[in-house]
Amino acid sequence: MSRRSLLRAFGAGAAGATLAGCGVPAAYVRPGDRAGRDFSATDHTLRFANWPLYIDTDDEDESRRPTLDTFTERTGISVGYTEEINDNDEFFGKISPALMNHQQTGRDLIVISDWMAARFVRLGWVQEMDRTEQPNVAEYLDPQLRSPAFDQGRTHSVPWQSGITGIAYNRKKLGREIKHTSDLWAADLRGKVTLLSGLDESFALLMQGNGVDITRWTRDDFYATCDQVEKLVKKKHIRRFTGNDYIKDLSTGDVLACQAYSGDVIQLQADNPEIEFVVPEEGAELWAESLMIPNLARHKRNAEKLIDYYYEPEVAAELATWVNYVCPVPAAREVLASAKDEETAALAEDPLIFPDDAMRRRLAIARDITSEERTEFAKKWNSIVGL
Repeated sequence: MSRRSLLRAFGAGAAGATLAGCGVPAAYVRPGDRAGRDFSATDHTLRFANWPLYIDTDDEDESRRPTLDTFTERTGISVGYTEEINDNDEFFGKISPALMNHQQTGRDLIVISDWMAARFVRLGWVQEMDRTEQPNVAEYLDPQLRSPAFDQGRTHSVPWQSGITGIAYNRKKLGREIKHTSDLWAADLRGKVTLLSGLDESFALLMQGNGVDITRWTRDDFYATCDQVEKLVKKKHIRRFTGNDYIKDLSTGDVLACQAYSGDVIQLQADNPEIEFVVPEEGAELWAESLMIPNLARHKRNAEKLIDYYYEPEVAAELATWVNYVCPVPAAREVLASAKDEETAALAEDPLIFPDDAMRRRLAIARDITSEERTEFAKKWNSIVGL
């Protein structure tokens, strides 16, 4: 299951869009009603909900998580860690009844994709963090991730990990290099290309391939992209639309090129060095999945401490060696580079974990789909994809 989860059906997308808009005034929570009583000073615990396989584990005991264990040893705060987030919309459906009814969710810290995080911010369902309690975040957060459109200044969210949506391909089987998104539409790739099925996951890279500035894309840009993809579908150029199952297609050779996530490709390359990941010359989307503190969380201060702990370069480096996504703490690169283990030190030179300046110039964070746009756009996109 991808951590960049799919918008599986129009029904789920439409429900979220209605909530996020003005149609349900009661769903919005005013700033003064978001904080609850904080028990952190006397209750040294917190509950942390995350995605599967998104944290370091002990080699001999997978139930142990070394970085969390160290945090507990250092602070005395025990962490109830659950891998309960398998899909953004599914998790939204799980906790939205409590949030819209001004009730506790039973969680102090959650990780969701930024396009979903935007919805939580609009609804007023997450609390502003106290940066005076988070000096590491203030100092070490990647400048390119500091101020997304949905959360200016990152006051309500902090990236857990980041990543790139680009193109993966088998260079040996294809027999040439891919440099541009338009290279996917070459005649000899007919039936050998897949695109991501999720609206939020797919559209930005395709727009960039057409020269669109995704930080300020328009309705016309969206429909132009839809027209382009519809024509490719009718020509049977696109084999299918996928979730994370593109990994299998690429590994078997059924697909030669596809939209892909940078973290997945690092894992693929370990088994098949012929697989390459490219950030097209026209650009690719930089995204993040972010830590947020839900309204009425009982251990807000403890949650803020845990977030700041993961922004210590040494801790961020340890986490990066396990998850292999873009590290939101660039200073962790120097920590890895000084490692005595050669394999660990090599990660510091991997541009899919620490993008170099040339790659960063081609990365952009897409403007979010607004609540007013989402129902219309999801209906159009899902009709093309077949959801």
